[in-house]
Amino acid sequence: MSKIKIHPFQYLMIGIALTMFYTLLISISEHSSYLKAYIIAGTSVIVLITLYSKSILKNIKFPLFIGLSLTILYTFIFVIIQLESYALLVGSIGLFAILAAVMYASRKIDWQNGE
Repeated sequence: MSKIKIHPFQYLMIGIALTMFYTLLISISEHSSYLKAYIIAGTSVIVLITLYSKSILKNIKFPLFIGLSLTILYTFIFVIIQLESYALLVGSIGLFAILAAVMYASRKIDWQNGE
């Protein structure tokens, strides 16, 4: 959409950073509370990915959107984990809402590149 070419290596780096969230969460939670570990791991990964995206995309608008999206996602996951008995219901409704939003946002994208 932004016409900036992103190398597969850069996608890989962001994928590894997302995976590091869980590694950080587990290792930090062994030494402190789960809430503190979740906040530290989430904040670290969000800041890392946002700054890396800014260096790739050369502007601040889309990286801030990425950072905000990750913040909302990690907050949603934390809420679902805390709900226990309603986790499946809230998670399903949340995923449905996310799917609807992505479908709505992507409805006008030319996936065929003008073909």
